[in-house]
Amino acid sequence: MSKTIIRSRAPLRISFGGGGTDVAPYCVERGGLVLNATINRYAYVTIEPNDSGRIKLVSLDFGQEVVYDADSPIPTENDDMKLAKGVIRRLGISGEGFNLYTHTDCPPGSGLGASSTMVVALLGAFNEWQGLGLGTYDIAQLAYDIERIDLGIKGGSQDQYAAAFGGFNLIEFYADHVLVNPLRISDAAIAELEYSLILAFTGKSRFSSSIIETQIRNYEVQNADAIAGMDATKALATEMKVAILKGTYRRLGELLHEAWVAKKKMSDHISNPQIDLLYEAACEAGAVGGKISGAGGGGFMYFFAAFDKRKAVADAIQALGAEVVHFGFTQTGLQAWKRNIPINNK
Repeated sequence: MSKTIIRSRAPLRISFGGGGTDVAPYCVERGGLVLNATINRYAYVTIEPNDSGRIKLVSLDFGQEVVYDADSPIPTENDDMKLAKGVIRRLGISGEGFNLYTHTDCPPGSGLGASSTMVVALLGAFNEWQGLGLGTYDIAQLAYDIERIDLGIKGGSQDQYAAAFGGFNLIEFYADHVLVNPLRISDAAIAELEYSLILAFTGKSRFSSSIIETQIRNYEVQNADAIAGMDATKALATEMKVAILKGTYRRLGELLHEAWVAKKKMSDHISNPQIDLLYEAACEAGAVGGKISGAGGGGFMYFFAAFDKRKAVADAIQALGAEVVHFGFTQTGLQAWKRNIPINNK
């Protein structure tokens, strides 16, 4: 005997330029622009339909488990499995028993868009199971609505669109719509870029919502430095696109440095002494430039270095406690599929 399970995965991302300009009210009033690319680290979801009449939600990363009757309201006594609850509530999933499992290659607070990517993966799994007919733009926007509006988690929308579409994209954000512009890059060019970038975990996760709240406040009170930083990082996103398409990667490294300087103007919480020390050590060892990935305050950083400086840069930041993580880019976005498996064999 066998049973059908549903799986999905969506890729995490690194952001090159424009991060933060996808957050309202800046993008509503001025238009946002972000250049990012997805990497081969994923958020995963598995759904096991059953006839138990119970719904069980399990986080394999955090050991959280929520169980309730399929015909009963979703439990709200704590935030366990908050993202899954938000998706189930918005989609109106009830009446049928199932087990749902989530897993992410990198934890929330990593700066790689893990939480938003998980919402995209959850929607992808339910879309596949229930035959909802949601397109890629639909899933990205719905993921934004669930996380930012329904659950009230502060942030932008680049992560949802990156996870849904995959690949290298220049994404435009406006008051009433988003446009995803894919970049056509050869496999050889992508391999060269992978070899030029060093991705490292700073050893500290952070909650991006608090950093984003300060960024929003700075814009609302018309903080001149903060707005100048946002405008600069948006302009740099376009320059970075040109550098990537032309393969002028050293110029990309220089632009990453400019983007890091601009990004730090957006909020006092984006960097800290540890991050500044890592950045300085990387540059002293030969990195051309680099930046934090995500809102800042911790999580992952990455650096651009010529091939003969790569090891020196990695050694320098590892000596300060950072963990270098090998990665590759992926051109594939959200995937969802069904699988028939023997009973008791997952």
